[in-house]
Formats: sequence, structure tokens, C-alpha cells
Amino acid sequence: MDIKVLSNGIFDSNTYIVYDNGECAVIDCGVNTGDVLNYIEKNSLKVRYIILTHGHIDHIFHAAEMKGKTGAELCIHEDEAALYSDPSLNGTEMFGFESLRNAAPDRLLKHGDKLPLGNTELKIIHTPGHSPGSMCILCENSLFSGDTLFASSVGRTDLVGGSWLKLKDSIENRLYTLPDDIRVYPGHGGATTIGFERENNPYV
Repeated sequence: MDIKVLSNGIFDSNTYIVYDNGECAVIDCGVNTGDVLNYIEKNSLKVRYIILTHGHIDHIFHAAEMKGKTGAELCIHEDEAALYSDPSLNGTEMFGFESLRNAAPDRLLKHGDKLPLGNTELKIIHTPGHSPGSMCILCENSLFSGDTLFASSVGRTDLVGGSWLKLKDSIENRLYTLPDDIRVYPGHGGATTIGFERENNPYV
């Protein structure tokens, strides 16, 4: 399994291309679609999934275009569908964007779901708190944490549907229970590890 990080998205959001045996998943869509597709085409990859860790504008902005150009299956957690589709909830209006061309999800995920990708699989971990349907994706020894857990920080909880108690519970009981050497790739900023955050994160 290989990972490509593109980190020039809206509000400095990260988009990840995870690939194995010619198939890939695009995780979050804040980065310009052309930049993502250039890498995919150069590496002769087939996009099987577009996975959104949650429904905020900086992670979904290019999702409709990506789906239109690839035909990939668009996936989001079942508890995030309402927020994702509503411009008054997903940040489109709050952050001053005039409109957002959206695309209906093809698959609503739930905790424990597994998506096959090449010779590996992506495991869905529901981590509510930043938003109701925030989720992380575990693949081998890599965790894509969206806006739940950052390097020495955590996601904000003051947006619609946010909850500090739920975020804390998600991190303590669904992320910090993972092995120390799991590498964490967050929605913003650089990578970290579960072990480092468990010992050093000042918030949880």
C-alpha cells in the first residue's frame, strides 16, 4: 500500500491518494481536482472510491468534480449525510462561498465497514465529535484521521453538530486503543503517530 499526500487544499486541507495493486481511494477533496488526477494518471491508477472523512466544505469542495471525472464510488458516514448535503450546515454559507456543486453519496458507511482496495482493505472507524459523522480510515499501519486528531491538536467542536465530550470519547476509546506505531495522517498539517499523541497531545 502506498500513500500520496497533497496538502494545498482549501484552508490548507490535505487530500490523500491511497493505492494498492493499481486501485486507489481518494480521501477528502479539498485539493484541486487537476492536481489529484495528474498524479493518478501518471501512476496508471483506477479510482475505486472517493471517501470523505466528514462533510465540511474544505473536505468536500471538489468531490462532485472528482466523481464526475472518475466515476468512483462516493462514500461518507451515514450520520454525516444530512450535514454534507446542506449548505447551511457544511460551511458553504458560513465561510462565504456562493454555492457548492454537490454529488449524492453512493454509499453510506457505518462503523466497522471494510472496503477492499487492491490487496488490502480500508476499515471505517466512526469518530463523532468534530461533526456527527466524522470518521477515520484505517489501512494497514496508517490512519487517516480527518479533523478528529491532529499532530499535537484535535478537531474543533464549535461547529454545527460538534461535541467535545464525543470527540474526547472517540479519541480515547477508538483511536488511542490502536497500536503506538500507527501513523496518523490528519485532515490538516503533518503526520504523527498514535503513540506520540497518546503521550503528548495537550488536549486529550
